[in-house]
Amino acid sequence: MSRATQHDSGLDRSIGLWQLVFYGSGTILGAGIFVVVGEVLGVAGALTPFAYALAAVVAITSALSFAEMGARIPTAGGPIDYLERAFYIRWLGSGAGWVLMVANTVSAATIVTGFVAYLDSFASVPGWIATVGLIIVLGGIAIAGMKESSWLMTVTTIIGITALLAVLWALRDALMAFPGALLSGPAGDTGGEAGAVAFSFGFDGFGMLFAGAILAVYSFIGFGDMAQTAEEVRDVKRNLPRAMMISLGIVFVFYMLIAMALVGTGAFDIIAGASAPLVKAVELAGWPGLPIAIASLFVIVNGALTQIIAASRLLLDIARDSRGAPAVFAMVNGKTDTPIPATLVIVALVLLLALLVPLKSLAETTSFAILIVFLGVNLSLIRMKWRSQPDDVPDIPVFVPVIGAIASAAAIIGQIVQFGFGVVA
Repeated sequence: MSRATQHDSGLDRSIGLWQLVFYGSGTILGAGIFVVVGEVLGVAGALTPFAYALAAVVAITSALSFAEMGARIPTAGGPIDYLERAFYIRWLGSGAGWVLMVANTVSAATIVTGFVAYLDSFASVPGWIATVGLIIVLGGIAIAGMKESSWLMTVTTIIGITALLAVLWALRDALMAFPGALLSGPAGDTGGEAGAVAFSFGFDGFGMLFAGAILAVYSFIGFGDMAQTAEEVRDVKRNLPRAMMISLGIVFVFYMLIAMALVGTGAFDIIAGASAPLVKAVELAGWPGLPIAIASLFVIVNGALTQIIAASRLLLDIARDSRGAPAVFAMVNGKTDTPIPATLVIVALVLLLALLVPLKSLAETTSFAILIVFLGVNLSLIRMKWRSQPDDVPDIPVFVPVIGAIASAAAIIGQIVQFGFGVVA
């Protein structure tokens, strides 16, 4: 069938290594440190850096599994094809696809909600107007083309990284004060008991750490979105794994430094209760928050855009493989090389969720769904490595997906226990 028609479901390989690095770094940072760090701080308090470190164990081991699986099976379906080819069970792949598409869609709504909160920190725009306007713009960019989207993300990611460096400079004294804050707890009249149990190994301390880690897992999910670009990456078997590892390395360093700096301020409850936590932290340090707020908006946009792109690619793959979605969603426009019908339905769902569901609930739902996918991808790699090890893909040691599977399963069970039995209020 001609590529010029709207019914061709092929995608164009237009992304290089560093474009993909910026694409991945931008979406991970946008989803994480700018949007949910306040929620993590509010739950984990002085244990926030440890919550991010615990979440990183789940994320990095799973990312290594994604890296090898993405090189073995470079398709837009990602986990859909990983599970099906590993276990030869079609419904496993289909289930993973639907779960991951839900996770991406809900995540996009989470990030949009965070964007509106940052915008509200310096501009009086009704929330629903900001939400609708942003989602329309993001939908238009996603439809315009992958190359255009990746170049935009390169620019906005550079702006976002610059903003984080500025935050760390403003909070440099707080960063140095982190060890003391860890022991002394919240400063002043911030209320809350987060610091007081920082080194408690009892039930409360563990519950805070685990609840924070569950939320923090959300902060790392962008590497999975990189797997959905596999059909649009040049030299995919080489560039996709390398880009995943470089992106995760960048964001992990920022997450740990920012988390330690926020704890070092001692003002846990004040920052956690702010609509724009990094802006509030900078202002508490005596620096103007407006430049940080404006710069933050750019990288937050990255996160929402990549989630929309990833969800639309999944819906495309689900539809073209007859996994329960109408065939119309498999259509790729001949001019833009993007799945316009799939993108439009994802945009509509994101809009509804962003308008109706609170940020914390969105982040928790996304984390739970993505953990299920992480478990499936790790098990898939274990199964495929038992069969064979191709020479032209990264050879991740088998203990890595084993650790990833155990960590993901433990996090899933813990989240069920947490919500089912009210371990953490």
